[in-house]
Amino acid sequence: MTVHNPFTATVLGIPRIGPRRELKRATESYWAGRIDAGELHAVGRELRSTQLTALTAAGLDSVPVGTFSYYDQMLDTAEMFGALPLRVAGITDPLDRYFAAARGTDEVEPLEMTKWFDTNYHYLVPEIGPGTAFALHPDKLLGELREARELGVPVRPVVIGPLTFLTLSKGIDGISPLDRLNDLLPHYRELLGLLAAEGADWVQIDEPVLVTDLTDAELSLMRRTYAELSGLTRRPAILVATYFGRPGAALPALADMGIEGVALDFASGTTVDDVAAVPALADKLVVAGVVDGRNIWRTDLDGALASLGTLLGSTGALAVSSSSSLLHVPYSLDHETELDPALRSWLAFGAEKVGEVRLLSTALHEGTGGIADELAAARAAQASRTADPRLRNDAVRARLSALGEDATRRAPATERRALQRERLQLPLLPTTTIGSYPQTTAIRKARAELRKGEITGEQYHERMRAEIADVVALQEKLGLDVLVHGEPERNDMVQYFAEQLDGFFATANGWVQSYGTRCVRPPILYGDVVRRAPMTVEWIGYAQSLTAKPVKGMLTGPVTILAWSFVRDDQPLADTARQVALAIRDETVDLQSSGIRIVQVDEPALRELLPLRAQAKQAYLDWAVTAFRLATSGVADATQIHTHLCYSEFGEIIGAIADLDADVTSIEAARSHMEVLDDLNAAGFHLGVGPGVYDIHSPRVPSVEEITTSLLAALKAVPAERLWVNPDCGLKTRGPAEVEASLRNLVTAAQAVR
Repeated sequence: MTVHNPFTATVLGIPRIGPRRELKRATESYWAGRIDAGELHAVGRELRSTQLTALTAAGLDSVPVGTFSYYDQMLDTAEMFGALPLRVAGITDPLDRYFAAARGTDEVEPLEMTKWFDTNYHYLVPEIGPGTAFALHPDKLLGELREARELGVPVRPVVIGPLTFLTLSKGIDGISPLDRLNDLLPHYRELLGLLAAEGADWVQIDEPVLVTDLTDAELSLMRRTYAELSGLTRRPAILVATYFGRPGAALPALADMGIEGVALDFASGTTVDDVAAVPALADKLVVAGVVDGRNIWRTDLDGALASLGTLLGSTGALAVSSSSSLLHVPYSLDHETELDPALRSWLAFGAEKVGEVRLLSTALHEGTGGIADELAAARAAQASRTADPRLRNDAVRARLSALGEDATRRAPATERRALQRERLQLPLLPTTTIGSYPQTTAIRKARAELRKGEITGEQYHERMRAEIADVVALQEKLGLDVLVHGEPERNDMVQYFAEQLDGFFATANGWVQSYGTRCVRPPILYGDVVRRAPMTVEWIGYAQSLTAKPVKGMLTGPVTILAWSFVRDDQPLADTARQVALAIRDETVDLQSSGIRIVQVDEPALRELLPLRAQAKQAYLDWAVTAFRLATSGVADATQIHTHLCYSEFGEIIGAIADLDADVTSIEAARSHMEVLDDLNAAGFHLGVGPGVYDIHSPRVPSVEEITTSLLAALKAVPAERLWVNPDCGLKTRGPAEVEASLRNLVTAAQAVR
């Protein structure tokens, strides 16, 4: 059967922050009142126009439209279907109402935030209750569709599917969001009709939830949903996009529906045999995601072509694509002029991945004769990477092989607690912060001047010491019990360490969006990891010299370093994690030797890397916990180990959090109103815990009363002798004035509750 009007080359989504983070700067200027809404929208239009035109010029014959966002695509979907929380309804300006749901205001709490499947992207969690009044507001999507068509772009509108939207939402007032599916579907039907009226040939409906473990009831809901949507008489052809894993039983069920196409992620486990096993796909367009949309290594073009050639016999039509949206990779290698040429040749960022899609589509549909040089260059890069001696360090491999089981063990927690209580002499409900303090204009200016050669390394060093002294003095003034040095010298909690470890290299402009306007530059882990020298001892030791109170050593854990880097794909993650853990272990020992009594090893990404399928989860948790314990078990029992976790749903890994055996775990709890404590208690958690008492991702300053209420709620679940008082996360992104006001209220509340 011939598929109606198929396309041959595409990507599933595109980044939106701008190659130079133009949208971030414009949005933050809008928040600060320096530009108005019209100027912000003008920046958005320019970014969309430039990118869509470039994708068309690159040879894509179907370009996704509607993946642009001023903050988050789940928040956009909630807005489009009338599902913003009722508490923002009184804000009359649409853009301010949208941002209030994302960030909160002095009067309005924001939506919760958590990780998008197993990526490092955070999404806003819609709240769906029995009173949620769904209504279609399609102006944003339709407007972007018209923009693209005026540019002559072959458009394909994209919308998050109803199953994924509801499954990832939070039920309130006693319902499951999926209970509202029947109420939501009419609005999806209406949207498809409007898209058809606008002349859209295809619509992409993103349903990544289909790669997770689905119950029979959920599969039944999927069949009903797509039978209903595909049964419309006036609609575009429907492409259901799955990504981040194998759809499993959902694939044959989906293929039996009346949809015209399905997008599959061949970079995350889907195989040609999966497609061959579903005869109904012989009547569909299969969009084969053979170019990895989440990592930055060049595609094995020969291997991808072999897979595509096999798929031709099992599909009605075949298109080449990225495996997921390119939201997760940087824009282009064009800006990376300082990279080692060999390392650079191994990489493909967003623009290069689009080029790979075009090459593979050309080879598939026209033959390889015209692209022989490009294929030869790809083979040469693969061979160069395989043979490079920098990938292997025999010394670190031998050291890891020699470690015994005692390398991941400490004395029982009760024994450690007694030694630490005697050494630290802390009050009940000790107050602290998570680590970072505001990255002020002065800090950023000093870093830029150092990079440009306008100040010397010694001058930069002195400025950072002055910042540390100011942060220590502020904490002393406020009356905090356990201090931090504020991390002024750190550009990022992962990149800072990566730059000091062999096996990593950093990019100059490899920015990706983490959430909203928060952008990060993930380092690239390409070889065996070795610590060259102490990385933090001088800075933290200096802070400790300024106060009699304990100062925490601040390190990033091995799992988070992996999760927030682009990681080598030529050996198991577990092996790489052990190498990173050994480097962190050496740093904890050196911190202890310099007189540091508390060391915090942050693992905010522990939940993030959890596999989406149940059968793979325990193996991951086993090696992740082992890596953390390897990193933290080299110190004496009197040295207190802290860890920090944030912005994920922790319920299914509570047992693993306990197995980390950290003496104190600080954990995000403010947006979820201390819900995580019930999970900890259910798992028999008996160690110290610091549930965040206020949300640092919002600019609002919490009142003493609000923090007191949070503490009293926490004390119902955690005895006072194990409870710590801290914010949800680091304070890097906040302003100095709001930080001082918030922490003053935190200390006042803790003293009152004591």
